[in-house]
Amino acid sequence: MKIVTVVGARPQFVKAAVVSRVLRADSGVREVLVHTGQHYDHNVSGVFFSEMDIPEPDYHLGVGSGSHGKQTGKMLEAIESALVSEKPDMVLVYGDTNSTLAGALAAAKLNIPVAHVEAGLRSFNRRMPEEINRVMTDHLASILFAPTETATRNLRQEGVAEKLVVRTGDVMYDSALHYAAKAEAESRILQSAGTGSRGYILATVHRAENTDDIARLKAILSALSLVSAETPVVIPMHPRTQSVISKNRELAPALEYLQVLDPVGYLDMITLERHARLIVTDSGGVQKEASFHNVRCVTLRDETEWEELIELGRNVLVPPAWGADKIAAAIREALSLLPLENSNVYGDGKAANAIVQSLLAFPTLRAV
Repeated sequence: MKIVTVVGARPQFVKAAVVSRVLRADSGVREVLVHTGQHYDHNVSGVFFSEMDIPEPDYHLGVGSGSHGKQTGKMLEAIESALVSEKPDMVLVYGDTNSTLAGALAAAKLNIPVAHVEAGLRSFNRRMPEEINRVMTDHLASILFAPTETATRNLRQEGVAEKLVVRTGDVMYDSALHYAAKAEAESRILQSAGTGSRGYILATVHRAENTDDIARLKAILSALSLVSAETPVVIPMHPRTQSVISKNRELAPALEYLQVLDPVGYLDMITLERHARLIVTDSGGVQKEASFHNVRCVTLRDETEWEELIELGRNVLVPPAWGADKIAAAIREALSLLPLENSNVYGDGKAANAIVQSLLAFPTLRAV
């Protein structure tokens, strides 16, 4: 059987790495990897392929950045061409990016079954492009891999047929477990950054809702600078965030108090996460990774798709509109709490095996 996997952004490389490893171990499966080029910076894209032993893409579409409509449209056209050429039995998509939606839509219009990994996540905020991508992809999919009970419940409430939904656990947990030892052996990020274990806050900021709103971004950076006097703040700077700061000089002074790093690869990021005292982020994936490593998280958003982390007290939501002082106060409060204990909310680390077993059993797949 032939499966086309569509990826385009850092979190998707992490998820696809573990599933592809299981897929390619089966001699009866041929996987064709399509990289849309949504993330094209080497440190945000290329380094993940080399570090995680992901095969080179069979198709590199090189779409790059652009408005949501323009980017998704270009992807849709290019992915459709690849699918017409390959004639796969299934298209496999991950997460909630424009690459996800474009892959699902191109496949659905060609009557090719769609499998969606990380189905059922909801922030319930339709102003978020990611929420639109999630909902539409789920309702285009023929098989939906839900990472948690919350995700399964969301799909049930939306009327998705239960026979199409498979609760698998989270493939990012598989990845965190698999690569942890390699990261400890190979990463030198703590030495180069001059930070000791549990001696710093790790911060990441990249979402458009924060970077495109100067007041929100200023509040975030100012809050981080306030707490840095007590606990050093390490921030790998996303290219989008760096670009906004370079164009708005009033944001630059706060950076003087932060330890700014260039974008880091997956192994370095795992190491920074595992050894942080606290993680402050607006990333969906980093929220989960914090929990995997039993590090408390402060999420700089108005809502999160990972509701179970809030319910379990492993994560706290802090809307940037609260302002720098309240953000800083929430960070200090999180720093004062006791360390986290292990949790199995994201499964047993074998989600990739469950996904591949379900793909192989899908009744409409045909042998290549």
